[in-house]
Amino acid sequence: MGEKSLDRNFCQELAINFSSSSDRAGKTSLSWEQVQDWFQNKLKELQAIVTVSPDPLNVVVDHSDASILGNGHQSSSATKGNPATNLNKLKFEARSFKDFAWHDVASFLSFRVMSTGELEARVRYGGFGKEDDEWVNVKHGVREASIPLEHSECQKVNDADLVLCFMVRDDYALYCDAHVVKIQRKEHSSTECKCIFTVQYLHDNTEADVSWKDICCRPTQEKHVLSPMQNIENLWG
Repeated sequence: MGEKSLDRNFCQELAINFSSSSDRAGKTSLSWEQVQDWFQNKLKELQAIVTVSPDPLNVVVDHSDASILGNGHQSSSATKGNPATNLNKLKFEARSFKDFAWHDVASFLSFRVMSTGELEARVRYGGFGKEDDEWVNVKHGVREASIPLEHSECQKVNDADLVLCFMVRDDYALYCDAHVVKIQRKEHSSTECKCIFTVQYLHDNTEADVSWKDICCRPTQEKHVLSPMQNIENLWG
């Protein structure tokens, strides 16, 4: 069906039929957005025009705003003593199109450039096997890993902040993006934060009250420097 498979009405009908099948009894219904994302991913695979070597990519980020080079070759400015970071030493997370959740990246298997000019990375998620490998859009679906909140750090979280939050449903539990809607500040003990965080999950707009244990903060450096994955995209763009 090609592009017709992305039509909202088609995806809604397919999601309803699939979710109401006998095999799905008692399970969470599939959304039409999940169906659409699945087809989009398949279409992108067909549209790929360049596949980068599957050899591990050793990329260096030069924080002096100079360009970066692949396969371990540093830019001239990086060799003059400017701070540089090897991406292999950083931790990343990627957003799966299957469940809208962010998972730790165990490794980047290969990279490819789409016909649209966008860069995609094939990732293996931590704790998953090769059957769950996915092609993920680097710009929108890969980022530096979120940082678990400590009980003594609740003051770092403010209203409207983007956080990675643990979401529990009847048949699954995942880490998804959410905005902080409200914070009820409570008096602390020496080992426990008693504050209550009301968050709204971005993928389905549902709200929930969670504790500090369910929250991971985004790295603060993302607010003022170009992220490592943006640098990778610039390299291949």
